[in-house]
Amino acid sequence: MAAQQQLYGAVAVLLAAALWGTTGTAAAMAPEVGAVAIGAAAMGGGGLLQALWAARPLHRARADLWRQWRWLLLGAAMVAVYPLAFYGSMRLAGITIGTVVTIGSAPVFSALLEYVFDGLRLTLRWLAGALLGVIGMILLCVAESGHDGQAVSVVWGVVLGLGAGLSYALYSWVARRLMQTGIAARAAMGALFGAGALMLLPVLWVSGTPLLASWNNALVGLYMALVPMFLGYVCFGFGLARVRASTAITLTLFEPVVAAMLAMVWVGERLPLLGWVGIALVMACLVCLTVPLPPRWRKSAAAQAEVL
Repeated sequence: MAAQQQLYGAVAVLLAAALWGTTGTAAAMAPEVGAVAIGAAAMGGGGLLQALWAARPLHRARADLWRQWRWLLLGAAMVAVYPLAFYGSMRLAGITIGTVVTIGSAPVFSALLEYVFDGLRLTLRWLAGALLGVIGMILLCVAESGHDGQAVSVVWGVVLGLGAGLSYALYSWVARRLMQTGIAARAAMGALFGAGALMLLPVLWVSGTPLLASWNNALVGLYMALVPMFLGYVCFGFGLARVRASTAITLTLFEPVVAAMLAMVWVGERLPLLGWVGIALVMACLVCLTVPLPPRWRKSAAAQAEVL
């Protein structure tokens, strides 16, 4: 039963990653709207919807959430930082590179958090899968940067992507920590994203005027809030309650694959052969992490020496 629940969790995280992979292409449909406004609208609107959807669980868990207010504040701050850094990275370095660096760096940050704070060790299977995914991310990044003449812009985009990856790992780890104290997944995610959305409202007030300049811009903002940010994070919360934070974040390496495909089809970004090799390695990573081991292998996998 535990293995089945983990599989359901992995599938939910993959669905979330697929929805998140559409955000870069959607944002490119409203080029006159700045990255800060897009990020604030997407995560701010999606966060408020998360809080409303979790209103009853939030009310029941209010005492438990108050006892964890320091972690809640940290997680909410990271929720607010993430979209600003992520969409800024995509605007500076391109959809594929921004997504690749953000999602590719997050598993490393997440593993370090679990190692330092939780004392959890990583199995050889997880390490092998993560290594395949990170190599795939590097190849994708190299393939894309070779076609971009604005080196300085790409460098700053990579820096913002690393910041986004760290903030993503932090709020995911905090969400998992809240759930492990007995707080329901909906309440934990609703509290984190609702508080993060409140932090983003002043940013949206200052920068969000272009969203109202046309129906196209408004629809892009509405889509970002409803589909990837609300529905995507509902799926992510479901998965995070069933798999470790480091595993969940590694599974979201599927996001840059979706982002790269959509960027080619809708935005016109080119992906050379090296990029396709990177995508193949990411898919191999996903297979390694999600396909259950045959029963006769499980005992040997459980008995294998842990690393780190």
